[in-house]
Amino acid sequence: MGAKTLTCLTCAQLNRVPEEKLAKGPKCGTCGEALLPGKPVDVDPATLQKAVQNDDLPLVADFWAPWCGPCKSMAPEFSKAAKALGAKARLVKLNTQAHQSTGARYRIRGIPTLVAFERGKEKKRQAGVMRQGQIVSWVKG
Repeated sequence: MGAKTLTCLTCAQLNRVPEEKLAKGPKCGTCGEALLPGKPVDVDPATLQKAVQNDDLPLVADFWAPWCGPCKSMAPEFSKAAKALGAKARLVKLNTQAHQSTGARYRIRGIPTLVAFERGKEKKRQAGVMRQGQIVSWVKG
């Protein structure tokens, strides 16, 4: 088995994790934070970009804003999906109100919008509220 590269979502350092250890709670070699925390992590634009470019696992970003009612209703579903997906994907959140230029860079037209990235490229996107099962199926599909 090989190793997967994962960007620490806390300190932005790159980590190589043997595939057989992905399900065993790997931690960042620099800061000690969980690399697969089983919950969505709020990220800044630089960390998002680094993870998009370097991570070997699928990365799903929820572009949202604090004033958005549908975003608030989807947040617990996104959290449940992160737990259900485990080591199959990492889920992150980016506040488009605080980081408007990043929302524009990723062509976010409405929120909430989920964007799935794999190996540095956008694979798919979905605008609108989704439930846990829909999110999990969408990520795996």
